[in-house]
Amino acid sequence: MSDMSDYERRISAALARIGAGLERLGQSGQAAAGASDNSLREELEAERAANAQLSERVRAIREKQESTLGALERKLAAAKAEAESHLRDLLRLRRANAELAAANRKLSEAVEAGLGDGALINRVMEAELGALRAERAADQAELNDIIAGLEPLVAPKTATEGEHA
Repeated sequence: MSDMSDYERRISAALARIGAGLERLGQSGQAAAGASDNSLREELEAERAANAQLSERVRAIREKQESTLGALERKLAAAKAEAESHLRDLLRLRRANAELAAANRKLSEAVEAGLGDGALINRVMEAELGALRAERAADQAELNDIIAGLEPLVAPKTATEGEHA
């Protein structure tokens, strides 16, 4: 029987050693898994932070594009209104020139016929004066366009523009 108790004791000791080894193995496995989990969590948080930064950049770019688009639309509307104004001035100039040409023809015909009509001369002078006024308005509009084009080139830079230059 003593052999039996010796076997029992040896088997119990072996089982205890196996249990302790399994316990150590489980703890080191859990520690490795815990470290792996922590590493994965850190990587996930880093990716979330990078994603949040990219989302913020996209939002900022979108806002900038929208404001730039709005400014361009306003400039386009102003340019259209200015072009319509120039077209009206041009039509007025053409009409005045046509009236002047017609009055000059009549005056030439009257002079050839030996008829010096004072009212006709007055109409010719009024037509010529109208043509000169229309031409002056067209010239003024053209000068205004040139000045508007030059203003951004000669305007003093703001502090933020100077920093970026």
